[in-house]
Amino acid sequence: MNAKNIVKNFGFEVEEEPISIYPFSPVYRLESSDGEFIVKKTRSPIQKAHRLMAFTNTLYNQGINVVIPEKISTGNPLVIDDTTYVVYPFIKGESYKGQDIEIKEAGKLLGRIHSLSSAENEFQLDVYDVFDFTEDEVKESFIKIVENATLNNSVIDPELEMRLLRAVRQQKVLEKVGLPSVATPHDFKANNLIYVPNPYLIDPDNAGWIPRIFDLALVLFLFHNELATAPDQPFTKKQWEIFLEGYKENVTLTENEIHYWTQALEHVFLDDVMWLMSEGKEDWKNPVQRNLFSRLIQLLLNLEEYSLT
Repeated sequence: MNAKNIVKNFGFEVEEEPISIYPFSPVYRLESSDGEFIVKKTRSPIQKAHRLMAFTNTLYNQGINVVIPEKISTGNPLVIDDTTYVVYPFIKGESYKGQDIEIKEAGKLLGRIHSLSSAENEFQLDVYDVFDFTEDEVKESFIKIVENATLNNSVIDPELEMRLLRAVRQQKVLEKVGLPSVATPHDFKANNLIYVPNPYLIDPDNAGWIPRIFDLALVLFLFHNELATAPDQPFTKKQWEIFLEGYKENVTLTENEIHYWTQALEHVFLDDVMWLMSEGKEDWKNPVQRNLFSRLIQLLLNLEEYSLT
C-alpha cells in the first residue's frame, strides 16, 4: 500500500504522496488542523504493538518524556496490509549537539526509565535471547568489513576479529549468569531524542525486555549513530562518565553487572555493531560514518577506559 493510503487510514487527507523523513523505515510527518503528527511503522503483530503502547503509556503516566499514541477516532495503532502503524504527536524541539548537559540529561532519562521497570516482564515485551552466534558468522562478517573498509581506503585492525571470536565463546556464560533485565526502549540514541529542553524520547518502538547492561552498552557504542548534529565518534571517556553520572542518579548497578561489563560490551558489539559494519556497504562511503566505524573499533580494543564505576 502506498503512503497516501496508509495515512488516509488514520484520517489524514493529503494531495501528494508523503515522503518518509527516515531512510530506513516509513516515517511520515503530517499536518492537520489539530496539529503536527508522525505516522510510522511499529511492532507487529498488533498484539505486540498494544503491549508496547501499554509500556509507553505507563512511562508517560509516571512522568517520563516519551511519545504515546494519539487518541483518534480511527483507532491507533492500526494494521494496514499486515503491517502495524501508529500515530504519534510530532515533538518540537532541538536536536542533540553533543553538549555535556545534553549527555547528562540523556543519562538521567534512561536511568529513570530503567528504575521504573518492574522485576518481571509485566508488559510481555520481546525477551532478548540472541546468544547463538557462530565463529563462521564472525569470520564471514569480518571479511565483509575488511572489504568495505578497503574499498574506502580504510584499514581494519585484525585484532577486531579476535575480539569478536572471543565474544562468541563468552555468549553462553552471559546467557546464564542472571544479569538483571529491564523493560526499556532499547534504541536509546541521540537521533531518537528531541530536547525541549530536556530530552524527549520520540521513538520507543524497539522496546524489549533486555539485560540492563546490554542496553547501556548499546548507548555507549551507538548513541551518536545516524545523526548529522552528533559527533562522528562514540562517547569519549569523559562523555561516558557524564552520561553515567546522570544515569546513576536513579540506578545502582549490581556487582554482577560490573563484573561482566567488558563481556557485555563485546557481546553487544557482536550483536549490533558487527552487522552495521558488514552490511552497511554504502555507509562506508560516507566519511562521517566511516570515521564513526573506525572509532568504534578503537573503542572495542580499549574497553578498559569505559568502566561502570
